Amino acid sequence: MSKCEQCIIREFNSLKSLSKEELMNISGCKTSRFIKKGEVIFEEGETLKGVYCVKDGICKLTKLSANGKDQIVKLVVKGDLLGQRSLISDESVNLSAVALNNMEVCFIPKAEIFSNLKNNSDFSMDMLKQMAHDLKESDNVIVNMAQKSVKQRLAEALLYIHNSFGVNKDGILNVVLSREDYASVVGTATESAIRVLSQFKKEGLISTTGKQIKIEDIEGLKRVE
Repeated sequence: MSKCEQCIIREFNSLKSLSKEELMNISGCKTSRFIKKGEVIFEEGETLKGVYCVKDGICKLTKLSANGKDQIVKLVVKGDLLGQRSLISDESVNLSAVALNNMEVCFIPKAEIFSNLKNNSDFSMDMLKQMAHDLKESDNVIVNMAQKSVKQRLAEALLYIHNSFGVNKDGILNVVLSREDYASVVGTATESAIRVLSQFKKEGLISTTGKQIKIEDIEGLKRVE
């Protein structure tokens, strides 16, 4: 049995649709890479030669805005694929990927992905479904930016991180972001994010220790207007 067959991570992405033979081919040509916290996986404008499968860790996908600031578009976790959209469209990537903690990824060459897209309709369909899901999420982000206050967006961001990535034994959010990152996630100035987080703390909704945040009142955050 190949390493790719044994890897439970593939059950979380399009690779689950591949046959035993296709997984063996991938196992023979993929390369594993360990990435340190803060290291860039790829940069906006870069031409990728394959896709990355996240085996462990979390990274942020960012877009450079017109004012020169990075906007966090998505947090990517174990099981996600990186770079498939630009690979299929044959364009350079329009996002940058940066590790938020130590990561392990598998790099799968472009030729192998294209061969499977051509010969395995289930794999192609799953890849399209994932890209459609990403587009739907982008639509929701646009609506939130236009219709919700900074307080609402920041409360929802904290709840999303809590529900998606969990907490450690002390109740601290597993994903540790800087105040600048939180501002980037919700599309506001860093000063505004700091001010709102301070307000949440005064209201007993959260507690903080440095960059670490613990949610003290989940229902209270849900009621933020």
